[in-house]
Amino acid sequence: MNIREITEKIERETLSPYASLSEHTKGRDKPLEKCDMRTEYQRDRDRILHSKSFRRLKHKTQVFITPEGDHYRTRLTHTLEVAQIARTICRSLRLNEDLVEAMALGHDLGHTPFGHAGERALDEICPIGFRHNEQSVRVVEKLEHGGLNLTFEVKDGIANHTGEAKAATLEGIVLKYADRIAYINHDIDDAIRGGILQIDDIPEELSHILGDTNSDRINRMVRDLVDSSQGKPEIMMSSEVGDAMKALRKFMFERVYVGSKAKTEEAKAQGVVQRLYEYFVDHPAEMPNEYRALLSEDPPERVACDYIAGMSDRYALFVYEQLFVPHSWSRF
Repeated sequence: MNIREITEKIERETLSPYASLSEHTKGRDKPLEKCDMRTEYQRDRDRILHSKSFRRLKHKTQVFITPEGDHYRTRLTHTLEVAQIARTICRSLRLNEDLVEAMALGHDLGHTPFGHAGERALDEICPIGFRHNEQSVRVVEKLEHGGLNLTFEVKDGIANHTGEAKAATLEGIVLKYADRIAYINHDIDDAIRGGILQIDDIPEELSHILGDTNSDRINRMVRDLVDSSQGKPEIMMSSEVGDAMKALRKFMFERVYVGSKAKTEEAKAQGVVQRLYEYFVDHPAEMPNEYRALLSEDPPERVACDYIAGMSDRYALFVYEQLFVPHSWSRF
């Protein structure tokens, strides 16, 4: 037996009967010869981790647009926190850690610059609409090196990590919970660091259930989810903790995500994204070669979204400045 086959044997013998075994994947759009060391889900994780789209996440907004402090989350650090939480849950439930890690690392690859402000800007102006989870799937299917050719299960988890749709695997459902657990709690931490919230602002009844600190809340949510899901063919929280998490999320929308000081630059950011979109729809030949090549299959509106969604915050500002901000004249 080679190393991959040994790992697959360990999965069969140790994982939950409800886990997704890598040897039972529904496969890839383009069949590949199996690796003698890595399982199919491990290969997907590595393909995502080494992609350019993954590296660009380090310069994309989570909540605070282009923060000056070194300790605010970016889209990359959010992704890593989601992966850590998701792996902890899957290990505790004996689900497939490699699968959920691949999903987690890829779930936000299609996110726009300037966070959800950029996403809303494209969704409002583009006639075909824009959703970052759908764009993440497009990145791994087509845009990154012509497509990363990932397994069905990883793409399904990425596609269904947000919204009302339900993933086909328990690992995909874990990802949705882990994403929410991560962003609620790290956004509270960042909001306190940024002076948007004080720790005493969090409703006492929620702190009583979930805890007073970032680590206490994460631990409470994760433990409750594991305890409520143990030995079951579903992923769930108790009504007490699940309702408290929903209430805390609502609190964050009211106090941080909408109308707070953290959002004062969002209108400008949306204006940048929308003006870039309008420009490249009208001037598709000015997009880089890799995007111009897509115009034979997709309309300019679709390709302009691809190009802009792939930008980091600072690159979007650089392109905007080059196109729309007057430059000093110099004589040579």
